[in-house]
Amino acid sequence: MSEAELENFVDGSWVRSRGSGRLDVPDPSTGQVLTRVPRSGPEDVDLAVRAARKAFLSWREVPVPERSRRVLALRNLLEEHAGELARSVVQENGKTIDEARGSVRRGIEATEFAASAPTTMQGSFLEDVAAGIDTTLVRQPLGVVAGITPFNFPVMIPLWMAPLALVCGNAFVLKPSERVPLSATMLAHLIEQAGFPAGTFNLVHGDAEAVDAILAHPGIDAVSFVGSAPTARHVYTTAAAHGKRVQALAGAKNHLIVMPDADLERSVPAIVSSAFGQSGERCLAGSVVVAVEPGADRLVERLSEAVRKLSVGPAGAPATDVGPVIRADHRERILRWIRQGEEAGAVVVARGPTPVDAGGYYVAPVLFDHVRPEMSIAQEEIFGPVLSVVRAGSLAEALEIANGSRFGNAAAIFTRDGRSAREFTRRVEAGMVGVNVGVPAPAAFFPFIGWKGSFYGDLHATGRDAIDFYTRKKVITARWF
Repeated sequence: MSEAELENFVDGSWVRSRGSGRLDVPDPSTGQVLTRVPRSGPEDVDLAVRAARKAFLSWREVPVPERSRRVLALRNLLEEHAGELARSVVQENGKTIDEARGSVRRGIEATEFAASAPTTMQGSFLEDVAAGIDTTLVRQPLGVVAGITPFNFPVMIPLWMAPLALVCGNAFVLKPSERVPLSATMLAHLIEQAGFPAGTFNLVHGDAEAVDAILAHPGIDAVSFVGSAPTARHVYTTAAAHGKRVQALAGAKNHLIVMPDADLERSVPAIVSSAFGQSGERCLAGSVVVAVEPGADRLVERLSEAVRKLSVGPAGAPATDVGPVIRADHRERILRWIRQGEEAGAVVVARGPTPVDAGGYYVAPVLFDHVRPEMSIAQEEIFGPVLSVVRAGSLAEALEIANGSRFGNAAAIFTRDGRSAREFTRRVEAGMVGVNVGVPAPAAFFPFIGWKGSFYGDLHATGRDAIDFYTRKKVITARWF
């Protein structure tokens, strides 16, 4: 990849940013610079929003089936270029190739769901609500929607947003993470090829200045965001204060409860994949195992064996289980959390192999035991390859530990007992719940639901919640003389 500077995509054309700053984009596996991304500012955002508002006026008049066909054309292009998109994700994000392919596949599935808009956008009708009076509920587009997406899913999360917003009749402005701009640039090219009119989709690169310009711009009607908890709070409060509809997906501290009767042959691989897949850089990563006695020693022994066997190396290598983390500063942050856990009295019972010295940003996977629920490593989102084991005497105690978190994104239980599973699924305070599933990610036609501090807003991403988010309802009551 050339180190040439990337451009924004505005009103159907590729244009240089008017911002003055530029940022290097390194390959996390090697540290080598792939490209440079502009730090776009308010003027760049304004140009994109003006183009979007103009395009919206005609795009909203395009019949829903025709908008759906454009989305299907995009879906076919995504399928055709799935390999290229996955390689881009590997290169700029550091996912292993299997993880990258899986994330692209889930983005394609979200696009397929968007194409069902002729069904999902349907309203309702009731004849004779009173004598000679009928009432109709319809869904109409909002206007201009902005998407602010994170580094950990460079293809999937933009595809959670843009196709659904567009098929609902909105125009869209994407501000991808400045850490992974190449995949977003590829998506913009494919959306252009799919035949969406100029201005309906716009891409603005940048960092915090571009985000703040989006949150305050009067021409933007709604904001979709995925990122860290502090930034999600800022996005939600700032955008809402400017009168915008907001969905802000935030951080997580996901608990995996392992009952004494769990099938460890199947459970341990699922737990290890949940905790260390994608180097722990995902909001559905299992980061705390609550081992219910008796059986914790046996579980920790099996987990330790699995962690020591993990292969750490470049993201594109076929044998790699755990690739690099996104940046050097994030690596240092994770290492500080590990040191803090040891200083607090948690015991490191297993480490993965020493990371290869390839110039990239590697962290050896770490398994902690004898972690107390009040420790910071059991409470704060580390977003790295670190798994903590907390011991509990019963399912009730385990639930108390899990529900004590200020986050509520996901949780799972590993058990063979239906009664325990039912008790867990009813009482756990999390929006996405697994039974013998380490990463309980819902399919694209269900909403991606976070609870408590893992989500700010009312309508969630994906599924019918997303249709409701990207449209507004209108009720028409009519009588004819």
